[in-house]
Amino acid sequence: MVNEMKRFPLPKAIFSLATAFLVLLAGTAEAQFSMTRSEVERESRLQWLRMKREMPRPTDPQVQRFVECVSYSLIAQLPEEYEELDWEIIVFDDDATNAFAMPGGKIGVFTGIFKVATTIDALATVIGHEIAHLTEDHVMERARKQLGTDIVAGVLSSATYGYGRDSIQQGTQIFLSLPFDRKQESEADVVGLEFMAAAGYDPRSSLQLWRNMSQIGNGAPPEWLSTHPSDDRRMADLASSLAPALVAYNQSLEANGRPRCM
Repeated sequence: MVNEMKRFPLPKAIFSLATAFLVLLAGTAEAQFSMTRSEVERESRLQWLRMKREMPRPTDPQVQRFVECVSYSLIAQLPEEYEELDWEIIVFDDDATNAFAMPGGKIGVFTGIFKVATTIDALATVIGHEIAHLTEDHVMERARKQLGTDIVAGVLSSATYGYGRDSIQQGTQIFLSLPFDRKQESEADVVGLEFMAAAGYDPRSSLQLWRNMSQIGNGAPPEWLSTHPSDDRRMADLASSLAPALVAYNQSLEANGRPRCM
């Protein structure tokens, strides 16, 4: 997930919805490996509809339009196979510093993300990361493999550091799920960087985003106990991918100029 973000209490609505989703989908341990793609997509659609119905939206409609503009400028850079997805981007009015992706092209952004995504390029970093979770099939992989152990981190690709898990669940995550999750997060960082650069957003802003995250991240767990790479690791990986992203960024500027999202 940006997702990603730090140890902030989950919004009560999100936590209750995720719990309900867990009860609905988890079933037996065997079900984790037998759920089909269509089953996951169907239940994810139900969850998305509940969120849209129950969670508040920003009172200023320009916030939604702005986030949509940035999102669709990134989606326009995707291969044709993703054009058929029913993309939908919704801004939820919540102080959580987070964003998430769900199967089928659903992207949720909490208004709290603007505490760290203080520029349009930083916001493109966040959304590009979430889109990459979808294009790389991370969201579906997590949903199918982690149902019953961590539905929030599994389906919503958002960052959680443990809410009411018992020792068995924690052990399962530490030794099976978490290293894989960190690999996914790092991959989404790099792929998202490619998307934003191709759309004309400055990839160097990704480093500033994570500097901002580190400044408000007091109390985050050590990297080996987190589903997400540490901020230092994240910035180091991004820095190593900047050269090709900057080439793509400059080419996009020459061809199309800056994205026009105000």
